[in-house]
Amino acid sequence: MSEKPNIILINCDDLGYGDLGCYGSKLNETPHLDKMAQEGMLFTDFYMASCVCSPSRGAMMTGCYPPRIGFGDFDGGAVLFPGSRNGLNPDEETIASTLKRSGYRTKHVGKWHCGDQKEFLPTNFGFDEYYGLPYSNDMGIQRGTKIEVPLPLIKDKDVIQEQPDQRGLTERYLQESLSFIRKDPENPFFLYLAHMYVHVPLFVPAHFLKNSKNGGYGGAVACIDWVLGMLEYELEKLGIVENTWIIFTSDNGSRARDEGGSNGELRGRKSTTWDGGFRVPCIMKWPRMIPAATTCSEIVSSIDFLPTLASVIGADLDESRTIDGVNLEPLLRAEFDKSPPRDEFVFYGMNNLCALRAGSWKLHVCRSPKNGVWLDPEDVEELYNLSLDPGEEKNVAQENPEIVKTLRKRIEYWRQELGDDFSNTEGKNNRASGLVSDPRPLTTFDESHPYMVAYYDLSDGKVMCG
Repeated sequence: MSEKPNIILINCDDLGYGDLGCYGSKLNETPHLDKMAQEGMLFTDFYMASCVCSPSRGAMMTGCYPPRIGFGDFDGGAVLFPGSRNGLNPDEETIASTLKRSGYRTKHVGKWHCGDQKEFLPTNFGFDEYYGLPYSNDMGIQRGTKIEVPLPLIKDKDVIQEQPDQRGLTERYLQESLSFIRKDPENPFFLYLAHMYVHVPLFVPAHFLKNSKNGGYGGAVACIDWVLGMLEYELEKLGIVENTWIIFTSDNGSRARDEGGSNGELRGRKSTTWDGGFRVPCIMKWPRMIPAATTCSEIVSSIDFLPTLASVIGADLDESRTIDGVNLEPLLRAEFDKSPPRDEFVFYGMNNLCALRAGSWKLHVCRSPKNGVWLDPEDVEELYNLSLDPGEEKNVAQENPEIVKTLRKRIEYWRQELGDDFSNTEGKNNRASGLVSDPRPLTTFDESHPYMVAYYDLSDGKVMCG
């Protein structure tokens, strides 16, 4: 059996900081995730690099803040849509390409959202296999939206179904994942499982709704939890659980509108630069390294996955390509008495540098008046002590001018490094996204096609169960 760990990275869609039992939820049943937290490490201050889908996922794969890789915006949009000419640049090194180079079998199951053109699909970025949706589950033909192309389900690079029944899709994702793990358990593998849930519209199997105290949303969370339980059962059955490193997280905060999601005590939601948009659950379990029942309160980010995984397996990264992630190995060994690997984190809303956190302090310097990252931001100066005020309710900028001054210097550094549209600053060390000259959607609507689901019946934000 390989000494290198098997790695399973589970990334949910729009799951909020307060949506799991181990993070305080009293509504959603998550026994397997709660058990995972008891057997591993729970992170209290874990940040995704964006508050919306595409830049969050591209950043996690490459270890870079979104503007570094040209993922700050997409022809003026905050995320990628079907048929976009943009995507992740094929020259970028990813978690999958790094692990594949080190002898890993690699597979991505689920949502990609880093470009839907042939040049941008996962098999061009180190994944041996792919099975899933190339973008969000609401980007098919759905009542109440302007999307005019059927939602494509892809195997490797080919569309194998259009407008699939979403109520059965998570079970299909699980089966693909289990088949991949069983194929060659003696050699190391990397599975990136990116759930459809809990992005709306929520199409939830009836048996997960039956015991839910939180409607369809709670049913979707229960389905996510069930998948983890099934994966861990299989690892135990194969005798490889001790040497399998599981990472569980979410791509951004909850929408926290009327679907039933929660960001706990954090202010804001998805698409905002309050902590509710960026700070999400993260749990890691690896019996050979990570002590059980451990809580980490240091600043940690998804962009730290790439350098950490590379360090653990002994892989070299391309030193000619700047990344923003840091190696988290000391934290995974619970060596909390050492200097933290990461001492600051910057919050971008598209290409606007909106805030910076250093230690417990977070300084906001611009924000959209309507809290949307795609709207015109306004100048602000608000300082919050997150250790005392995680809800960012009390602005203490006037009482702490020296801290404001220090954080503004760091903000200026990052403006020069990555750019900032708000201050009209061009970054010195950014790279371009991928670009194709003749983009085309993967599917086209055909009225004579016998689709299983001709139109999804729900407008965005509704829930369907059963």
